[in-house]
Amino acid sequence: MIIGIGGVSRSGKSTLANLLVTYFRKNGKKAIIFHQDDFVFPETQIPKIKNKTDWESPQSIDFKQYREVIELFRTRFDIIIAEGLFAFYDETICQLYDKKFHVKISKRTFLIRRAMDIRWGYEPTWFIDHVWQSFLKYGKPHKDLKEIVNISGEDEFDMEKVIKNLNLGIRQNS
Repeated sequence: MIIGIGGVSRSGKSTLANLLVTYFRKNGKKAIIFHQDDFVFPETQIPKIKNKTDWESPQSIDFKQYREVIELFRTRFDIIIAEGLFAFYDETICQLYDKKFHVKISKRTFLIRRAMDIRWGYEPTWFIDHVWQSFLKYGKPHKDLKEIVNISGEDEFDMEKVIKNLNLGIRQNS
C-alpha cells in the first residue's frame, strides 16, 4: 500500500507519517516513509523569490526521482508513506497512492506554528505569507482528486479514525 500525505508546512504531515509507520511496524508490516524534503534539487537549481531560496515552489522538488524511489521500494515494503507539501502536485505520483490524506490547519494555526519554528532562523513576514500562498496555489489537493481523506491537524490525530479510514477506504471530510 502506498499512502500519500499532504498539507501546508507545519500541519502535522511528518507526525502523522511517523505515527502510521510505528503502527504498521508494531503490526508486523514492513513500512517506510519518504519525505518530499529529501528530494529537493541542489540550492543553486531552486528558484529565488526576493533573493531568498524558494523552497516552497514545486520547482524545488525532483519529482522524477521521488516517483522512481517510491516505485523502486513498492516491492520491498508492505507500506510506503510519501509525505510533503506538494504530495498531490504531481499527477503521476498521485496515481501511485492507494490512500490519500490531506492534513488541514487554519491559516492562524499555520502562522503560530511557523513563528515558533526557528530551524531556519528569522523568516520575514512576507516569506511566511508566501509559504501559505504557495500551498494554496500548488499544494492543495486538486478538486478532481478522488478518495482523499481530510484530517484536522489542529489537535492530536485520532489514530483510530485514521486506521479505520485506511482499512475501509471511507471518504471523509472534516
